[in-house]
Amino acid sequence: MPRKRKLLAQLSALQSKSSFPPFDALENLNVAPDRDSSPKSSKYFAVEKKNSSQLESDFFNQPCISLAKSLLGQILVRKLPDGRELRGRIVETEAYLGGEDEASHSKGGKQTQRNTAMFMKPGTLYVYQIYGIHFCMNISSQGEGAAVLLRSLEPLEGLDVMRELRSASRKGPAKPLKDWQLCNGPSKLCQALGIDKDFDQRDLAQDAAIWMVPGPELPGEQDVVATARIGIGNRGEWAQKPLRFYLRGNKFVSVVDKKMEKEMAALGSSSCS
Repeated sequence: MPRKRKLLAQLSALQSKSSFPPFDALENLNVAPDRDSSPKSSKYFAVEKKNSSQLESDFFNQPCISLAKSLLGQILVRKLPDGRELRGRIVETEAYLGGEDEASHSKGGKQTQRNTAMFMKPGTLYVYQIYGIHFCMNISSQGEGAAVLLRSLEPLEGLDVMRELRSASRKGPAKPLKDWQLCNGPSKLCQALGIDKDFDQRDLAQDAAIWMVPGPELPGEQDVVATARIGIGNRGEWAQKPLRFYLRGNKFVSVVDKKMEKEMAALGSSSCS
């Protein structure tokens, strides 16, 4: 027998005795008994599927005030490194309109290393630090340097984990936080979800650790209070512009404008009479 044929025969014999399956068997390794050709989940072949209900880039691609209102009632999802998910319903936002807005970080159209995310595509997270300790999370919108601040969430899922994360950032012994205290403020919700500077410039429509899904019940115009933003200070007329939006009657809102709510109630009753 020629040397080449002898080697081929030896290889064939080895393959027949080998514990490794032939290549055509590997192709069918994850096929179900009913001959469904779709692969089963496997740590070797798993591909993370995108959430079909996730809000896409088109949702965020709207004017700042419109986005600030549209975000109310939507669900923010945060996936922790260990796989656990935290969820909260957005109940309060603030709109920052960019260059013309004296209270905005991008006033005058000034772009810096810190506020770069405000000039990126709509749906980009802008996370910044205040007092050198706390973080605040914004979402860019249409408009040069415009973004929406997330002020408050209504916790829906993972409340015990949120409570642990909040407690870890508090100094000294303290009473356990009640549910309504977990995310009723921009820095509080960042603590409760484990959001820090690492999330700056992430795309909400593409990121695997944080995204949004549609809320089951979105509010109507009559359910939304429009009032002045919080902590603006000396910014002239911009300090009083009604660019903060929240769900009327929701106990998870950070600051309630009772005067505005009374006016809305009066208007509602007069229209019904």
